[in-house]
Amino acid sequence: MMKIALIGASGFVGKAVLKEASSRGHTVTALVRNPDKVEKLAGVTAKQVDVTDTKALAQAIIGQDVVISAFNGGWGDPDIYNKHLNGSKAIADAAKAAKVRVIVVGGAGSLLAPDGSQFVDSPDFPAAYKDGALAARDALKALRSETGLEWSFLSPAFVLSPGERTGKFRYGGDQPVFDANNESKISVEDLAVVLVDEAETAKHTGKRFTVGY
Repeated sequence: MMKIALIGASGFVGKAVLKEASSRGHTVTALVRNPDKVEKLAGVTAKQVDVTDTKALAQAIIGQDVVISAFNGGWGDPDIYNKHLNGSKAIADAAKAAKVRVIVVGGAGSLLAPDGSQFVDSPDFPAAYKDGALAARDALKALRSETGLEWSFLSPAFVLSPGERTGKFRYGGDQPVFDANNESKISVEDLAVVLVDEAETAKHTGKRFTVGY
């Protein structure tokens, strides 16, 4: 069993990861702004930490086997670009200082279209998600230039929604995974399976990867 530090454990993705990790018997330290919002599950301890406080975050994750970051700068926040990028940098710096592997949940916008361009740069990309997607793209770029940090970066499918835990999905690299209907989608429950699998196996260290049905 592993010791997992989970950032954003009370959010949409974080809640699903918390349940998946707990169900497998892992010990989870949930790092959040408000510990009262963390679901009380077996093996879970909630701790209040400001992710932008690199020193405090590093102290909180020392001794953990892996960090899963479901951090988000806040959809709808007009300053999401700066908040997401600054938070992402602090998380990477803290993981590096604590010498702990980190798995980052990023956006799908930086995945590559057939012509090699990134979807986030398309004029058709939804404006409501553009700043957040740009921040996630730049956070990935920063990770790729890191030395001395074990990291992996998961770009979900384009459609991420509540659904079933099937445990059946397909992996991709820098291009999205499409199903027979040319749709890129996955349930948040299966995304959580992917993330805990990555925590256990470290198959994509130093890489960005994606998943879909």
